[in-house]
Amino acid sequence: SKFVNDQWMIKNGFLNDAQEHKPWWWNIKVQKLNLSAPLILLPEVSCQKAIEILQEKGYDQASVVAESGLILGMVTLSNTLSSVQDGNVEFSDPVTKVTYDQFSKVSLEDSLGKLSCLLENDHFAIIVHEQM
Repeated sequence: SKFVNDQWMIKNGFLNDAQEHKPWWWNIKVQKLNLSAPLILLPEVSCQKAIEILQEKGYDQASVVAESGLILGMVTLSNTLSSVQDGNVEFSDPVTKVTYDQFSKVSLEDSLGKLSCLLENDHFAIIVHEQM
C-alpha cells in the first residue's frame, strides 16, 4: 500500500511532487533559505549541560550528532526540562535519554515542497550537507 501513497513515494525519492496548485515556494530549493549553522550536541553531553547550552544560545532544539557524524536525533529544551522535572531522567544523564530519534533528512538540493510533505508526518526534519 505504501507504493500507492504519494507522500511515501516523495519522502523516499521515488516520485517528484509535481502536483498542480502548489504554493509559489513549493519548488524552491532548501539551500535558498540561507540557514545558519545548526547547534549540535554530542551524545555524551549531560542533560544539565544541554539545558544550559540551549538556554545560553537561545535555541529550543539541537541536533545530537556522534563524533563520527552520525545523526542520532533531536533534543528539545522543553522535553529535557519536563523529563528532569518528572523524574524520568537525572541532570547527569546523557542527552541521548531525551533525544527524539524519529526524523527525516533533507538535503540542500531538496525542494521546500518535499520538506513540507515530510513535516506533515515527522516532528523534525534535519537538513544535511553531504561532505566527502
